[in-house]
Amino acid sequence: MTDARTDLGIGMVGYAFMGAAHSQAWRTAPAFFDLPLHPRMAAICGRNEDAAGQVALRFGWESVETDWRSLLTRDDIQVIDICTPGDTHAEIAIEALKAGKHVLCEKPLANTVAEAEAMAAAAADAAKNGVRAMVGFTYRRTPAVALAQRLVAEGRLGTIRHVRAQYLQDWLTDENAPLNWRLDKDKAGSGALGDIGAHIIDMAQFVTGSQIASVSGLMETFVKTRPIAGDHATLGGSSSSDAERGPVTVDDAAVFTARFVDGAIGVFEATRFATGRKNALRLEVNGSKGSLAFDFEDMNVLEFFDRTEDPAISGFRRIIVTEASHPYIAAWWPPGHGLGYEHGFTHQVVDFVNDIAAGNDPVPSFADGLAVQRVLDAVAASADDGKTHPTGA
Repeated sequence: MTDARTDLGIGMVGYAFMGAAHSQAWRTAPAFFDLPLHPRMAAICGRNEDAAGQVALRFGWESVETDWRSLLTRDDIQVIDICTPGDTHAEIAIEALKAGKHVLCEKPLANTVAEAEAMAAAAADAAKNGVRAMVGFTYRRTPAVALAQRLVAEGRLGTIRHVRAQYLQDWLTDENAPLNWRLDKDKAGSGALGDIGAHIIDMAQFVTGSQIASVSGLMETFVKTRPIAGDHATLGGSSSSDAERGPVTVDDAAVFTARFVDGAIGVFEATRFATGRKNALRLEVNGSKGSLAFDFEDMNVLEFFDRTEDPAISGFRRIIVTEASHPYIAAWWPPGHGLGYEHGFTHQVVDFVNDIAAGNDPVPSFADGLAVQRVLDAVAASADDGKTHPTGA
């Protein structure tokens, strides 16, 4: 029997890919971590009641709603978790914050800078009344990435000089893979740039502790039309060469160079056309005293080079990030037993619940999400006019 005084009622909007990942996190976090509040999966919301109901049954949501506004009127719900396409983020988040609900919103924060600015302003106003908001850049919560940030913050790399960041996927390499909402600018805002480029922008800024000041970008759409498969198929989908085709209105790949506020320079690449790469999110940071490198396809490992060591025996060391002293690991398995993709979402829940209970402003905040949105906007503007664009950082 749950003590009602410690319950934190969760209302989640969306039930597809991210909905499943978030559902797993809400269900798992209290089983492994000693949380000050108990997340109760009060309601899942989706326009398709049958589909949402199936997800509710699978993951243990107590009820189903078909209108997200209904969640805002329920006294048993204190948190709104937004797992919908980007075109809906601003309206849901702003109204939820006005209703006094804490908000967790998937990345990118919004589809435009104006929307992100409005969301950040609403979050700042809500924080005055103890209402918290966080944007879901879950790769920050991969233990190896959190360790990388710690090493940089401790000065182990010295002055940061170079950053190289890539997010490589291949799920669109088949030109007959069907259209889905991620290929529709009205729903997604942008393509590879916003979908996966946002992650490497946030990770680079998180690990280095420095903001991107200016960018010079290039974007390309390799396949201009794709088969229409019903109501825009979900991520992936089957190929069809003879179906009616519709326009792809977002980028397939984006590359850009960047200058950081602290003087470092960076090279960024986001593509869904890197044949053979499934989820290769990579970051390398070079400093005056050392370097580090991370690849999510080997996510339990961080490579670290210490330039201050004896050159005769120095080299990149391969750190298996599974010790209890590493970030988040103590709650899980014995050393050497690696974690997976879903654990970042669980760690996100843990941090968010702890911040709500402690009255702390969570990170990454909506202001952090806005900072990423400004970089995305500057890259798109640069790709359009061929000029270097400042981000306002």
